Order: sequence, then structure tokens, then C-alpha cells
Amino acid sequence: MSQITIQCRLVASASTRQYLWKLMAEHNTPLIKELLQQLGHHPDLENWRQKAKIPADIVKQLCLTLKTDSRYSGQPSRFYASAIALVNYAYKSWLALMKRLQSQLDSKTYWLEMLKSDAELVKTCGASLDEIRTKATEILAQIAPVDTIDTQQPKSSKVKKSKKSALSQTDDVKHAPQTSDRYVFNTLFEIYRNTEDILTRCTISYLLKNACEVTDQEEDCEKFTQRRRKLEIQIERIKEQLEARIPKGRDLTNTKWLQTLFTATYNVPENETEAKSWQNSLLRQSSSVPFPVAYEGSGEMTWFKNQKGRICVKFNGISEHTFEVYCDNRQLHWFKRFLEDQQIKRNSKNQHSSSLFTLRSGRIAWQEGEGKGEPWNVHSLILYCCVDTRLWTDEGTEQVKQERAEEIAKIITRTEAKGNLNSKQERFIKQKNSTLSRINNSFPRPSQPLYKGKSHILVGVSLGLKQPATVAVVDGITDKVITYQSIKQLLGDNYKLLNRQQREKQTLSHKRKIAQISASPNPFEESELGQYIDRLIAKKIVALAQTYSAGSIVVPKLGDIREQVNSEIQARAEQKCQFCFSSTHIRN
Repeated sequence: MSQITIQCRLVASASTRQYLWKLMAEHNTPLIKELLQQLGHHPDLENWRQKAKIPADIVKQLCLTLKTDSRYSGQPSRFYASAIALVNYAYKSWLALMKRLQSQLDSKTYWLEMLKSDAELVKTCGASLDEIRTKATEILAQIAPVDTIDTQQPKSSKVKKSKKSALSQTDDVKHAPQTSDRYVFNTLFEIYRNTEDILTRCTISYLLKNACEVTDQEEDCEKFTQRRRKLEIQIERIKEQLEARIPKGRDLTNTKWLQTLFTATYNVPENETEAKSWQNSLLRQSSSVPFPVAYEGSGEMTWFKNQKGRICVKFNGISEHTFEVYCDNRQLHWFKRFLEDQQIKRNSKNQHSSSLFTLRSGRIAWQEGEGKGEPWNVHSLILYCCVDTRLWTDEGTEQVKQERAEEIAKIITRTEAKGNLNSKQERFIKQKNSTLSRINNSFPRPSQPLYKGKSHILVGVSLGLKQPATVAVVDGITDKVITYQSIKQLLGDNYKLLNRQQREKQTLSHKRKIAQISASPNPFEESELGQYIDRLIAKKIVALAQTYSAGSIVVPKLGDIREQVNSEIQARAEQKCQFCFSSTHIRN
């Protein structure tokens, strides 16, 4: 990604902060909450959920009807546009999550139907285990590449142990060890779907659960039961997530919390589920600040210097209010660049294109503070700025110019190909041609050679709990490891900070457990030490990649690692509790 986000604090007079707080908290945030609720009760919501997409203009249409409401009227047009964009983003993210969870549920349910013990497979197909192994060898010989056929024969227990241990760390065959990459697994699944022969299906199930290997070792029933139970728990957890509530807005007045407190005080829960929902609602800490306001275009912010020489900014819609920029010295050069870009465009009488501004978008937000008093005095105003790092240098700007020019040229060509253009389309083409000519006028940028790595040199990063990061530099041509770097080598003298952070996490975990037992809030948050350590590790990995001129840094996908770990822990706990109960029963 060439885009990063920086931030600064916005300092303004008390009247300005009060005006902005009331505008955001009393009008904009309730508008967003109302839009989210109307979408959540829309009759077509289930259709949108199936398609994982909402109509393009549905939120805008709902917002137009609400603009006349006195509760939401009187806002600048940019605030309405920000509310529409935020609601669209929230629902698109939610629908995408639901689609991904549904896909996971389908695949895991399908795999659960296939996952059977050796005894179940023998009983289903009516053949012996040896016959299944012989059939498995024949299938592998037909589909496996030539260089891997000889590796599919029954192996010694030593080799099988490593493969089996690798498979035991997975929750799905999609994450299984790669015997011949993805080809063998996909082929086996395809054969399973297209065949009705029971023996063939049982044989494929046998191969898939054993990482596409034919083993001569007896199956461990206890481990298989735990593995199957782990998959069942994952399916149950996904179903719970699919039934999760739709996106809702922020309740700055704590009305819902008070209603739940009143209900829980004077009523008895009908079941454990209702009691748990009350408890979760009471313990959940809602945000005390309004939703941010997004400025999608860099031209919607005006940068200048005041009489003190400090960089200031004004925003469209509230341009009568001035905000001073307070930032760290590490980010100051970015804000100087924002000011410089606008001054150059202004002095050249708009002969430069704002599409080459280093600043791409901004977002005004309130940062929660502590103390008593008026909220606009307790909380702080923050400006988040999204910048394109390529537009910092002349070489990177040339890359962006080529991309934008090609994109505009395609749009013009596609529009002209329609023929018989109306006046609106002609004005559109004229506008695009004007933009294309302004793009060629470059802003003055410093020169810095672009990094060019060797495509066959890769930096692989392994992430774990005990070892947060382990790095290996690999030559893809020779398939040899150039060097290894453990977490201790990566951090060097800062390794002691890792031990300090781990002790801190243990202490906070103990405090959270005590708070959960007593059903009290647990506002125990970790310090920024962990974030600092992560940055040190990331910086060292990048430096290592530059040292060996690596073309890529490979990082594992850990999107569902929490669900995998939680499911495995629960499966082990259930099995252990059942064993303890059985042992106690026998002794009695």
C-alpha cells in the first residue's frame, strides 16, 4: 500500500469547538444512527445479504427524506455526504463479512460431512481399511504429478508424525499441508463432488483427512474426536456470528444502557441467553464521542499560515471557523507539503491538478478525554489525513501520472465509442481532456530513486505467540535459505522490552479475570509498548529486506487465527472435563 494515515490535533476557540460538537453530536451522529436503523429494517435487507451488496443510491435516497426533519436539518452539505459515505461503508463491510462467514460455514459444513473416522469409512463403504488404502494409492497415482507419485506410498512413522502434526494445527482441509500445492486437494474435491461411488468417496475422505497421504498407522480415536469436535465448535461459532446484530449507531445519551439497566433491575431473565444479553449490554462500553466527518477530496480543505506562522486549516461547510494544526515534528513535513501544494496551484491559476496533491482525504474526529466539564472541553479534536507516499518524490509522482493518464484515456475512449454524444457527454469529455492536460504540469518534488528489489529474493515472516516474529530470507531460484533472524536477533538491545510487555499482559489478564468473575467493568487497557515493539520489528524486517534487495515480504494470513485457537481450546477443555467426570464416576 502506498497510502498511509497521519494525524494532528486541531486547536480552535471554545465557541468553535462547541459549535462543531453540537453539529456532530446532536445532528450528524443521530442522522447516521437513523440511517443505519432504517437500513436494518428495510424489507429488502435479506436480498442484499444474499447478494452481499446494497443498491448504489439507497442510502442517499433515505438521507434526502431525512434532511427535512428538524432533528437532522441545518447541516452543511459535506456533513450529509459524510453520513452517506459512512453508512455505505458500514453496510458494505458488514455484508462482506456476512458473505465471508457464510462461505466459511458452507465449506466447513461440507467438510464435516466428509470427515469420518476410519471405522466409519469402513462401515459406510463395506470395504476393509487395506482396500481403502490400496484405492487411495491408485487415485493418487492418477492425479498426482510424476515427481510426487513416489512420495505417496506408506511412510514411516517419523515422516507421518511431522505431516500429522502439521495437519493437527489446522481446522480445515483448505489449510492442510501442501503435498503438491493446491492441485491435489482441488482435484480430490472435484472427484468427490462428481462421483456417486461410495468407495471412491470414502477413499477421498480418507486422503483429505490425512493430508493426501496413505498411512499404515492406526488412527488415534481420541485425537480424531477432538479434531471433529473442534470443527463442530467452529461451525457453531460461525452460526452465532451470522446471527449477530446489524450495524447500529452510537448512543451518546446512553438511553439503551439505562433501559437495559431498568429491565434487569425489575425483571427476571427467562433463560440464560437473555441474562447474558443483558450482561453484555450493561458491560459494553459505548463510545462517548460522535461519528467523524469525512472530507473525501483534498480540495475541500484550505491550508494557510496565520500571523504567528502556524499552519492552519479550514473546511468546506464550516469555512468561517479556523483550526490550528498541532503535530509531532515527525509529521510536520507532511502538513508543510499540503500547504505548499495548494499555494502552487493557487499561484498558477489552477494550471495544476489536485489529483496530484500529496493529501488524498481527511477526517475530523473527536478523541476521548478524561475529566469533568463540557464535552467539547474534555475531548480533543483530531484530524486524520490520508496521504499517498508516492506523491512525495518526483519518481513516484511520475508513476501516479502515468496511471491517472491511462485511466482518463480509457474513460474518454469508452465514452467516445458510444457515438452520438449529447451535450452533457461532450462537456464530460472536455473536462477529462482538461484534467489530462493539467496532470502533465508536475509539482516540484524532491528526487529519490525508487526501490528495485530482486524478484527471486523473498523475506518470509512467521508469526506466533511465543515467538512474535521469525524471519527467513529465501532465494526462490535455488530454494535455499540465505539467513534466519529470530525475534531476539530482530530486536537486539530492545529484546528486554518484549519480556516487559509479556509481564504487563499477564498482569492485565489477571485483572480482567477478576473483573469478569465479579461481573464488573474491566477498563484495563495495554500501554502503547506493544505497538512500539511491533514498529521496531516491522522496521527491522524492512531493513533486512533492503539489505538483501528482496522483491517481496511474505506474511501469513491470520484472519481467522483467533477462531481456530478458541475452538481448539474449547474442544480440548470439553474432552478433558469429560475425562475427569468419567474418572470420578468410576472411582465412586
